[in-house]
Amino acid sequence: MPLPLLVALATYTSHARASPHIWPSPKLDALESARFDQFGFNAGIMPGFIQPCDSFLFADDTGRSNAADWIRTAYHDMATHSTTDGTGGLDASIRLDAEMDRPENAGDGFRNTFIIVSGVTNRYLGIADALALAAVVAIENCGGPEIAYRGGRIDAIEANTPGVPEPQQDLRSHIASFARQGCTQTEMISLVACGRVSLHSFGGVQHDPFPNIVDELNDPENTDDIAHFDTTFVHFDNNVATEYISGTTQNPLVVGFNDTTNSDKRIFGNDGNATMRSFADSPSLFTSTCAELFARMIDTVPSGVQLTDVITPLPVKPDNVELTMVNDTIRLSGQVRLWNTDQASAGTVGVLWDDHLGGQGNTTFAFAGTASSIGGKYNSVWYGFNAITPFGFIGLDAAAGIERFRFVVNGKLEDREGVGFEVQDAYMFSLTSCLYSLNGGEDPLRLDVAVRNDVNPTRIYAESLVFDGFGRPTIAETDIPRPDQPVAINAAYSLWSLNASAIDLGDVTIGAEIDGKRYSTVQRRSVLLFPSCDGGISGPTQPGQGLEL
Repeated sequence: MPLPLLVALATYTSHARASPHIWPSPKLDALESARFDQFGFNAGIMPGFIQPCDSFLFADDTGRSNAADWIRTAYHDMATHSTTDGTGGLDASIRLDAEMDRPENAGDGFRNTFIIVSGVTNRYLGIADALALAAVVAIENCGGPEIAYRGGRIDAIEANTPGVPEPQQDLRSHIASFARQGCTQTEMISLVACGRVSLHSFGGVQHDPFPNIVDELNDPENTDDIAHFDTTFVHFDNNVATEYISGTTQNPLVVGFNDTTNSDKRIFGNDGNATMRSFADSPSLFTSTCAELFARMIDTVPSGVQLTDVITPLPVKPDNVELTMVNDTIRLSGQVRLWNTDQASAGTVGVLWDDHLGGQGNTTFAFAGTASSIGGKYNSVWYGFNAITPFGFIGLDAAAGIERFRFVVNGKLEDREGVGFEVQDAYMFSLTSCLYSLNGGEDPLRLDVAVRNDVNPTRIYAESLVFDGFGRPTIAETDIPRPDQPVAINAAYSLWSLNASAIDLGDVTIGAEIDGKRYSTVQRRSVLLFPSCDGGISGPTQPGQGLEL
């Protein structure tokens, strides 16, 4: 396992966002989903890489784990922070070759981490936010404490100044490193004792990049020669502390053959072992202290970066809510998640909605599935917007449309104290979209957007997810021209169309600017599944509804 060094956690430079998370808020909704939808229905893919906690994507029987790589990468990325000039911090700068190739970042664990982390990024979850989340997911799902998570980190485009402490450095150098990050010596001892122990619960030192620390172990089931920090190295506990105090530790940075690199021995003993003894005596103190310190670690960011409030789960959360125009009918689809409950407690779940004509509608929902989060600490239940199947839809009259909906859960009205859940039906994807040809032609695609006649958008545009030269996810916009003459699809909506060669034949969403606000549909649509403009069978459809950005 790669070598985790000195957890520099003392500096907390972020500033919380004051406003609460109210649905719909696409970025916060996406962060909340990534944070809490971990296993089961609608789960993200990241947690699957650490089940079980000794899983390692890149080889078998190595003694390494994805979890340890993720935690070490997050720490090394943060450890460049300087309180003097406000630079460094958790900004994913370590993914850049100029930083990753430094001696302080030896080993391949960082590259391995970003292979996974980069695969879960999207327009709302950048690389640095995903890296912070990876550390949180690893700790929480391998026996560790629940950690406060915020979003809003900014992905770096250049390397930060070197600053990760190395095991061969003396105690004075380590003290100076922590002083650069804003820590006194007492704070250094406390933070290292907790932060290092937290990392050590998952980690170890690998012989290949650190031959001066670990000898060849000649273990056929540990082909990468990993010397672990304690006897329960894939589960979060205080054994590093208890084994250290009892004198039975196997920590290679305490009892290693090369005393020059026994940095833990020097740091842990700097206060007469008082901090390590307190952690050995009190697992609860260890756990609560580490939860706070890990949150501070991932929240240490460059000056000027403003993080969100701590992301908390919405008790009732609509998700994947989309509207699609089909002739004179609007298809409303999606799911609703009921947090920290089960199907029996939820009972019958239904929806009520208000339309533009002063009318109301209602229907019941179909059960979709269950999910869990944070090592099974929380459970949730999902229902789909249809009485028969969770993957169906509700048909709405196009002229009436929809303004907002409310839920009824086991007879209880969930309407956010009368506000309800607002829906934007000013524009939406139209199933008249089609392909002229997949075999060439200047404009092979026609993208149709239904726009409500009583709305005057400033812009309607197609959105494509692209990655820049630094690997950062971003959105490329292609304007959909306003029609010279209205092209009615029904009495309430007209079509805006884009004959496109500029859009890659991939996935698209639709954006709009209306009354000074920007909106975007939720689900990406594969244009390769559009039907032929000359007739033919449409592929699977994914309804689309606008959300304020």
